[in-house]
Amino acid sequence: MMQEKNIVRLGLTIIVFIALLGLVITPAPALADGKGKHWVPRACSKTASSAYLACSYEVRDDYWIAKGNCYNLDDPDERAECFEEAKEEYEEAKGECRDQLEARKDLCNELGEAPYEPQLAPEEFVDDPGYIGGSVAPNKYFPLVPGYQWVYEGETEEGTETITVTVTGDTKEIEYPVESGKIFECAVVHDVVELDGDVIEDTFDWYAQDNRGNVWYFGEISLEFEDGELVSIDGSWTAGVDGAKPGIIMHASPDPTNENQPNLYRQEFFLGDAEDVGEVKELGGSVDVLGTVYPSHVIIEDTTPLEPDVSEDKYYAEGLGLYKEVNNETLEEVVLTNTNVPVP
Repeated sequence: MMQEKNIVRLGLTIIVFIALLGLVITPAPALADGKGKHWVPRACSKTASSAYLACSYEVRDDYWIAKGNCYNLDDPDERAECFEEAKEEYEEAKGECRDQLEARKDLCNELGEAPYEPQLAPEEFVDDPGYIGGSVAPNKYFPLVPGYQWVYEGETEEGTETITVTVTGDTKEIEYPVESGKIFECAVVHDVVELDGDVIEDTFDWYAQDNRGNVWYFGEISLEFEDGELVSIDGSWTAGVDGAKPGIIMHASPDPTNENQPNLYRQEFFLGDAEDVGEVKELGGSVDVLGTVYPSHVIIEDTTPLEPDVSEDKYYAEGLGLYKEVNNETLEEVVLTNTNVPVP
């Protein structure tokens, strides 16, 4: 009889264990997004929290490495100063992580909690960027016409900055998502930044225009230089690689009054490295640029949760493209000084 009771107890224990295991491994209920897809609740907020943890761990890692280096200073005063600097940098970096978290949460409140996963099909895009400006009409405010070039200048604390942007006529194939077989043909735009004549940044951007006229940003390779030496490729990303996803750099018809089109949108998404967001602030009338009157202009505010205190207003003229940038904190301006874009 005792043996039978033990067997019964063992059986009940196994049943309870299996039930508990089921509770642990059963996926959270999914929510539909209205397009037949399903997603985990609060995906945006969970992404923000994950990025915050990653930032926090990186800050701690940097702090302990710095402290370890301090221990190898023989002079007691230098060592104490080193410890103090490491602690100050640690506290400052922790604050930046918190600021980024709050900025991402604010974005979630505006954009919603659904995962950011653009569903794109190559057949809905211009299959040869070389047609843009010919058989294909370019985006009114972001014309990707091969051969077009813009030169900008601005004064900074470091000196005179000159930016030359050229639609090269070259193309780059990008598979998105990876291993999906979906290939997008992107126009290559070359962006060179000089400071007092020395190249400090050399970038190749990849854009694709869809059949509705929206221009999508598929990534970039960005090289940063100091004294002629390559020092960083931070910020470089390619859609489909390591979780990176494309965003819209310019809608076909940006209009803050259009209820069917979001004013706030992601321009790029590579978590922790490239998270620019655009917001259409104003669609205005004609504007005079370099002595030519263009029929309309649009102002788009660019921000990123990676630098929550930084924002830029970018001004685009219809038929011309970008003609001015204004840093909303420093009020520094970068303005168009020369272009070969034909007068409309």
